Amino acid sequence: MGNWFKSGSPWIWMTGGAVSISLIAVLGLLLLIAWRGLSYFWPAEIYQWELVDQQGVSSTIIGEIYDREEVPTERLISAGHKFKQDPGEMVTRYLIKTGNREFVGLDFRWVLATDIVSRSKPEDVAKMERTKNGDFYGYPLAIIEDGKRLALDDVEASFEEHIERAVELNDRAVELQKREIGAINYQLENLRLKERRYELDNALTDSRKLSLQAERDKLQADYQLLEDEFFALRQEAARDSVIIRDMRGEEVTLRLDSILDVTYSNHLGILGKVGHWFAGIGNFVSADPREANTEGGVFPAIFGTVFMVMLMAVIVTPFGVIAAIYLHEYAKKGPITKMIRIAVINLAGVPSIVYGVFGLGFFVYMLGGSLDQLFYPEALPTPTFGSPGVIWSALTLAILTLPVVIVSTEEGLSRIPSSVRQGSLALGATKAETLWRIILPMASPAIMTGLILAVARAAGEVAPLMLVGVVKLAPTLPIDMNFPFVHLERKFMHLGFHIYDVGFQSPNVEAARPLVYATSFLLVSVIVSLNLTAIAVRNHLREKYRSLEH
Repeated sequence: MGNWFKSGSPWIWMTGGAVSISLIAVLGLLLLIAWRGLSYFWPAEIYQWELVDQQGVSSTIIGEIYDREEVPTERLISAGHKFKQDPGEMVTRYLIKTGNREFVGLDFRWVLATDIVSRSKPEDVAKMERTKNGDFYGYPLAIIEDGKRLALDDVEASFEEHIERAVELNDRAVELQKREIGAINYQLENLRLKERRYELDNALTDSRKLSLQAERDKLQADYQLLEDEFFALRQEAARDSVIIRDMRGEEVTLRLDSILDVTYSNHLGILGKVGHWFAGIGNFVSADPREANTEGGVFPAIFGTVFMVMLMAVIVTPFGVIAAIYLHEYAKKGPITKMIRIAVINLAGVPSIVYGVFGLGFFVYMLGGSLDQLFYPEALPTPTFGSPGVIWSALTLAILTLPVVIVSTEEGLSRIPSSVRQGSLALGATKAETLWRIILPMASPAIMTGLILAVARAAGEVAPLMLVGVVKLAPTLPIDMNFPFVHLERKFMHLGFHIYDVGFQSPNVEAARPLVYATSFLLVSVIVSLNLTAIAVRNHLREKYRSLEH
């Protein structure tokens, strides 16, 4: 036994066991997040319950079982609940999503198993996903088309057909508003700024006034035509409606332009449920958020996260590599160089919120405000670059991750034998040519390693972004079809901040909880995808320049 301990084998087994436990814990956490997030999109069965409460009042509710738990009977009795007969030590309590928010107030309600008289699973009950007020549960009875009630043999097929028509018209209206109408508004704003600039330069002549007014009149005429088309599409989408019998037994009329989808979950087969599940995930990834981010999709947040990280990578890589080359190849060893290295190491330990405060003070207020004074005086007092935006977020995170890139690149440079440098210089190459053609290609895998670590950290940061650019809901993306196409001054959405906002600032906590898991899993997937892409590039560079090492 003593020789076994002296051989070091126990420490090897302990290290391997610790690594295995860590991997199992990480994988288990990811599986838990994935299960809780992705199961949200699976079409749940819709039930109808007949209830009788402790006062003897009967009621009917329709909805999905969202959660269940066992509650001690003593706790319910102490809360004032009275049971007609002894239910035992524990009572099952169901959290039911009932929807129909405008009639019942809340999306969810708790129901005790002792209050349930009967539970059924009707085939013709449906769940309607709406643009506002959450989901609606009930029995579709008839379609009202252009004011006339249709006598339908197959309500389900006709309902889905009319919904598809309304959704298509709404999508066309939204696309028209975002692209054509948005472009005209952008051009009108540019004309206003151009006129203001002429006024500041005392160059607003009568001819320029007439020219600007002519352009403005033409844009206004185009705007009026597009606005008429927009309202015509909206009116056409609102032409039809559906009559639904809800849980109260009353007939409710809903306009079809407020309904996005209808699902008859109770008679979907396994293939139908799988198709609905993939469609739900696709809508979540590609759609815009709704209802204070508690419904809809997260596409703007995905786009903002990836765009900001890529912009950060473009900024941090050259600065980090140049700093590492100077410290390793040119700087003489001395107290100044030593202090710089200590400062770089200390920067890696600074809390991220401190970087956010620095970015707000230096980049936004000082640098951005100066840019507004020099290049955008016509827009003042409304700031252009003097307010938080994606460029300042990228610069702030570039400074935050700069030490990682510097240290990684220096380690890669130190692994290159000095004989390689000497051989290149002996063949007549200059030091700059040696660095560019020999040293940097050989160190490129280490540079990519630093970039991978930088991306992994930057993509998950939230605290500094709350000060320098991220918002709850961004009306437009940083990239669009309006010149100059890339708008670095705009605010953006971020998956990390979206998780914080939905999880802690949501007015509907129960509805937001599964979206927190789904968005968390999506953020992890985005980070893993970015890292895998960088790893593939690093491996390609390693194989490409492997011959230089021999």
